[in-house]
Amino acid sequence: MSDARFEDGGEAPLRLVAQDAEDLRVISTLVQDAVLPVTEMTHDARRRRFALLLNRFRWEDREAAETAGRPFERVRSVLVVEDVLKVQSFGFDRSDKDLVLSLLSIDFTAGQDGAGRLTLTLAGDGALALEVEALEVRLDDVTRPYRAPSGKAPHHG
Repeated sequence: MSDARFEDGGEAPLRLVAQDAEDLRVISTLVQDAVLPVTEMTHDARRRRFALLLNRFRWEDREAAETAGRPFERVRSVLVVEDVLKVQSFGFDRSDKDLVLSLLSIDFTAGQDGAGRLTLTLAGDGALALEVEALEVRLDDVTRPYRAPSGKAPHHG
């Protein structure tokens, strides 16, 4: 019997929950450069839930793909924010059904008693601001990984 290796979980879907700023940094890193059509955002005010269906670059697999000389991958993932009291968008037109957004980062600014503001920063000076009663963000991969259409890893220069 041998110990499990990190590479053994390469195809396993991610299922993560963030309930503090440190956990959120992990999720933010994993969703950096995710893309989504503006139509794949939903806010269920009654359930106080905001969700995005993302095409996420698999940062956790980048080094293994480079080493093996195989294509980079993306995966469809759902990012869900619970306990959402208010949603605001800035710098883009939510009514433009053809608009594709690129998520750069997620940050949390704590308020009183666990409440705060979650900011999803988008490429092109856009952002989403979510007022939350408590920090609870989930990231769930919902498909098998697929070859990244560009064949390249995202690059910020």
